[in-house]
Amino acid sequence: MPKFDKWDRRFMELTETVANWSSCYQKNRHVGAVIVKDNRVMTTGYNGAPSGIKSCEEKGECLRRKLNIPSGTQHELCFAVHAEQNAVIQAAKFGININGATLYCTHQPCVICAKIIINAGIKRVIYKEGYPDDFSMQLFKEANVEVIKFEE
Repeated sequence: MPKFDKWDRRFMELTETVANWSSCYQKNRHVGAVIVKDNRVMTTGYNGAPSGIKSCEEKGECLRRKLNIPSGTQHELCFAVHAEQNAVIQAAKFGININGATLYCTHQPCVICAKIIINAGIKRVIYKEGYPDDFSMQLFKEANVEVIKFEE
C-alpha cells in the first residue's frame, strides 16, 4: 500500500470540498478534481453543465437516470463536463502549465478523462472512489501515468 504524506491528504480533502460545488442532480456523483504541481494548486474542477447551459440540478432531473444509462457507459449522454475535464480546461483557458502535474480526484477517471489527462502531460493521478472503467486504467498504464487509489 502506498504511503501518503500530509500534502496528499490535504489535496484529497480539497477534492471533497470542490465536489460539493457540483451541479449534478445525483448527489452520489458529485466529483471534484484538483491539479497540483510542486505542492501548489494549479486548478480545480467539478462536474457540471457547460457555461450557459442549465444543469440537471436546475432542470430537476438527471438525463442519464431518465434514459436508464448504466454508470461507466455513454459518457456523451450527460449535460455535465467531468471534474477532471474542467480542471484541465481551466488550465488551458488561463495559460497554466500542468505538464508533469498530479491530479487528485474523488473518483477514478473515466476513459475520456484518461485520454485528456494523458495528453495534458499529467504524470500522476490519485483517486479515492473506484469507477467501472478498466480501459482507462489500461491507457494510464500504457502511457506510464502513475495511478494510485487513496486509502488511509
